[in-house]
Amino acid sequence: MHPLQVLCVVLVTASVAHAQTVHLGRCPTPPVQQDFNVTKYLGRWYEAEKLPAVFEREKCQQATYSLLCDRTHTLTHHRLYEVSQTINMNTHNQIFFKGDPYLVLSTDYSSFSLVYSCTDFLINFYVDFAWIVSRTRSLPSDVISRLHGNLEAIGVDLRCLTVSNQTACDTVA
Repeated sequence: MHPLQVLCVVLVTASVAHAQTVHLGRCPTPPVQQDFNVTKYLGRWYEAEKLPAVFEREKCQQATYSLLCDRTHTLTHHRLYEVSQTINMNTHNQIFFKGDPYLVLSTDYSSFSLVYSCTDFLINFYVDFAWIVSRTRSLPSDVISRLHGNLEAIGVDLRCLTVSNQTACDTVA
């Protein structure tokens, strides 16, 4: 078998096994939230929908953004029965997860946010991530539809989105 065929088989197998989608090409550069205000963004956000990610399997996903004494910001993810990673973020519209940008594409700060991240690898492949998050455990369908339109505009396949389970989450901090 040709090495390129082997690579394709490995990539497809890995993406199917982990529900992660590998794309041909380079990461898109979507428009981001203008005049992003990190102070308004602080606080708790609940995951409503997402592109599947191998590092997120649990239910009751939420994130809390906090301002530290040294004027940097942290993000702490909570999920049922687990508290994990804290990361630094800058004061613009990007939050950095180990070198990958976490782009706030759209937010009204009080009810919804649309977040996108993408990683290029090898010569001409990428994996992307997207999250629709809200200040409450659910969002109105018209808001979800509008955010779906934003994702479609940058080439995200909406069939890959999964609805996050936010039921029976009272035990999560």
